[in-house]
Amino acid sequence: MKLLASLLTAAILAAAPAFPAFSAGEAPAASAQPKAAKADLAKGEASYTAVCAACHAADGNSTIPLQPKLAGQHPEYLVKQLLEFKGDKRKDPVMKGFASMLSEPDMKNIAAWLHTQKPKDGFAKDKDLVAMGERIYRGGIQERNIAACAGCHSPNGAGIPAQYPRLAGQHADYTTTQLTAFRDGKRGNSIQMTQVAAKLNDREIKAVADYIAGLR
Repeated sequence: MKLLASLLTAAILAAAPAFPAFSAGEAPAASAQPKAAKADLAKGEASYTAVCAACHAADGNSTIPLQPKLAGQHPEYLVKQLLEFKGDKRKDPVMKGFASMLSEPDMKNIAAWLHTQKPKDGFAKDKDLVAMGERIYRGGIQERNIAACAGCHSPNGAGIPAQYPRLAGQHADYTTTQLTAFRDGKRGNSIQMTQVAAKLNDREIKAVADYIAGLR
């Protein structure tokens, strides 16, 4: 009987999975998470100069009203837009052509470099509309369930890193074009913006865009 019991015990121990031993209070080490590669600003500047500067200016402060200012923009937002241009989620034949020339590391380098550039101030131009634009931007239109722009893009237009883009000082013509595209279904890469813009008329869009141009 003793021999049988010894054999059974040995069999059970042999079949049991082995676990590492830890002293009191010691826990298994967590598996190391791979670190994201750090952006290369020199490569970012070089790629930007070669691919982007002709339309967006050498320092990212576009002087063309329909081409957005990119200086100071949140890197995560810029990378997202470039990837969506490349993948046709955001449709623009011109931007698709340029974005298709870039790898994702190229995009991250460019975005990181642009974030280091100082954005230049813009100015509101339409005195008759800027007050309306301020009301909508800061408080929305409650009776029509239109949310305040400031809730996501911050009261001064700085946005929220990795979530919502910086808007302060952006060309009014560009902002007007994008809000209209969201409203009319021509730009579909943000359901939140589509839902907000769908409730705005042309005059309200123009007013908000002009107010944003003067934010700083």
